[in-house]
Amino acid sequence: MVISLTAKGLTTGEVEAHLAEVYSTNISRETISKITYRVLGELAERQNRPLDRVYPVIFIDAIVVKIRDGQVANRPLYAAIGVTVDGKREMLGLWVGTGGEGSKYWLQVLTEIKNRGVDDACIVVCDGLKGLPESIEATWPLAIVQTCVLHLIRNTFRLASRADWDKMAKDLRPVYTAVNEADAAVRLDEFDPIWGQKYPAIRSLWTRAWPEFVPFLDYSPEIRRVIYSTNAIEPLNARFRRATRARDHFPNEQAALKCLYMVVRSLDPKGTGQERWMNRWKPALNAFAITFEGRLF
Repeated sequence: MVISLTAKGLTTGEVEAHLAEVYSTNISRETISKITYRVLGELAERQNRPLDRVYPVIFIDAIVVKIRDGQVANRPLYAAIGVTVDGKREMLGLWVGTGGEGSKYWLQVLTEIKNRGVDDACIVVCDGLKGLPESIEATWPLAIVQTCVLHLIRNTFRLASRADWDKMAKDLRPVYTAVNEADAAVRLDEFDPIWGQKYPAIRSLWTRAWPEFVPFLDYSPEIRRVIYSTNAIEPLNARFRRATRARDHFPNEQAALKCLYMVVRSLDPKGTGQERWMNRWKPALNAFAITFEGRLF
């Protein structure tokens, strides 16, 4: 119960109050902390376990958490999820970095994943962080770096007024649903006269992201659905943010990792979500096997 409540974002004080109110059970905050710290051993085991030789898709992303290290500072929390050949989604690891999110630290994370047995990744889906494609290429030279299309669309809307979002979404859709790169370029050229004068930064945003966006257009609808966004990691990030929002900051790295790992453990306890996702995986697996012939099996 303590671990479940903590994973839902409650602080130790709120867990203490909830257990007293609902179950008439008095458990101190110190005891609650000791109970939750027991998951750190499990986290260390999972963080060092051997991984599969190849993953069709790896999703990577980072969020910011506040940690006290002498003084309270924003620290990036790096997360990686792999989709196995069988269609199972696996949390590959959680890492707390220093400073802001950086491609140099991502290279350390990806190298660690490789050292745990991952010799190949067909597609790595990420945001548009500068230098990240080079870090991925240095780790897995054959991997396709795919920018998260959903991130790209969200960043487009950030540059526009809320009143224009609905109309802009309709005009933008032909770009990322185009049949190929040439068609997408034509659609972007059609989009630009409509919105370019009012929001000139949007064209620059898409131009910079274009080399990592266009691989998406080479694939079948089955693969596109898998890599459309970091959809395997977005729900996790949402739960992470909910868990961290209740706390002004974490006292140390261990406390942050403990809290967020409990979120991971609580995401799909019965495995029904994983099972549904795996059942829809077979058409994508066939498309991956053809597109990346000889690399999956």
